[in-house]
Amino acid sequence: MSDSYPPPGDDPKHRKLADEYADLARLAGGLAHEIKNPLSTILLNMELLSEEFGANPESARDRRALGKIQVVQRECGRLQNLLDDFLGFAKVRHMRLEPSDLNEQVRRVLDFFRPKAEEGHIEIFPYLQSDLPSVLLDREAFHGALLNLVINAQQAMPGGGQLVICTEETARGVALHLIDTGCGIDDKTMLRIFEAFYSTKRGGSGLGLPTTRKIIEGHGGLIHVQSEVGRGTRFTIELPRPARIGTGKPEVVPLELPPAE
Repeated sequence: MSDSYPPPGDDPKHRKLADEYADLARLAGGLAHEIKNPLSTILLNMELLSEEFGANPESARDRRALGKIQVVQRECGRLQNLLDDFLGFAKVRHMRLEPSDLNEQVRRVLDFFRPKAEEGHIEIFPYLQSDLPSVLLDREAFHGALLNLVINAQQAMPGGGQLVICTEETARGVALHLIDTGCGIDDKTMLRIFEAFYSTKRGGSGLGLPTTRKIIEGHGGLIHVQSEVGRGTRFTIELPRPARIGTGKPEVVPLELPPAE
């Protein structure tokens, strides 16, 4: 199991680790919130100061000053986005797992993404197995995780390409494959792709994929990646088949990961 989640079970050692993790997550989240408050004040005052100079300042001195203000605004905006991503990554997640149709969740993400795909000249090819068994999902959390993978695929295809999404039943549950025809990932990056704060993107926080992995593992699932530079990348999400589908009441305890093969 990823160390990003409190371990499940009634073992006292596990409970102690879970409590320590929760305390650390709350501390980190509180610190991030404390940073955001003065940062918002700085951004507001930079905006007011920028308005004092107007859109087209006349003197060279004023133009230089306005340029420096705009640099501060951009960096503050970048820091604010980083804090938002960090808060999403650090918070303790209690999944509200409900019996769900995986294909329906995939369609929901694709419907949301389709306008951007058309704008970026990306063709979408969904191959969704029609008789999939139900799985337990926190629908909003899973939506965010899958959308992040789709956006990553879009960014890997700046000149357009193809995005294939497949679902299938497996021996242990269901699998979702997301395949793009983008630039691919080199071996060095592959080793660190799920490492927090590691990013090859200019201005990226490096928290998108680690957060996605946390969400998938919080569902008791696994995420794998295969890639070849110049040819594309395949992300595979595996989700377990629940032992039973209950009355529809949501679960709030994350499932355990399936045993490694």
